[in-house]
Amino acid sequence: MSDFESTAGQPNQPAITDYDDPNAPWNQAWDQEGGIANWNDDVIEEFRNNSGKVGGAYAGMDLILLTTTGAKSGRRHTIPLGPAYRGDTMYVSSFMEDKYPAWWYNVKANPQVTIELRDKTYQATGKVLEGAEYDQFAAWVLANNPLLADFQSKVDRPIPLVVLTLDGEG
Repeated sequence: MSDFESTAGQPNQPAITDYDDPNAPWNQAWDQEGGIANWNDDVIEEFRNNSGKVGGAYAGMDLILLTTTGAKSGRRHTIPLGPAYRGDTMYVSSFMEDKYPAWWYNVKANPQVTIELRDKTYQATGKVLEGAEYDQFAAWVLANNPLLADFQSKVDRPIPLVVLTLDGEG
């Protein structure tokens, strides 16, 4: 059994299936002067101070902190993400409407990542899905993840999909 498997299907997950849901974390207002980076900094600090639990818009949600190495800068970047699961396979995506997120490009260039899940830290490998592998996985995601399916119906580009595997696992 994967260390990730035990997180699948968390009963405390809010039932958000519509991308436009005003209660969804990505639809919450943030201080425009500080921007999303400062919001992420606050979420990261709260996550680390509370063994992965956060309040506010993300209360009750299963979050990870994904640390990547910048594709251009080579610097480490950490971002909170809501993982999803296909069996015991963890994957992440994004609700950015106009472009793929920086972390996607970072994983594509440098697949070695760090994942913080609750109070544990793992070294892992991220794999940006492309081609036939993307098509097969995305078909399953869109059939089984109503939220990502709703988002995909509202954007022209394919949703980004990255599979995360703990180092040392198959």
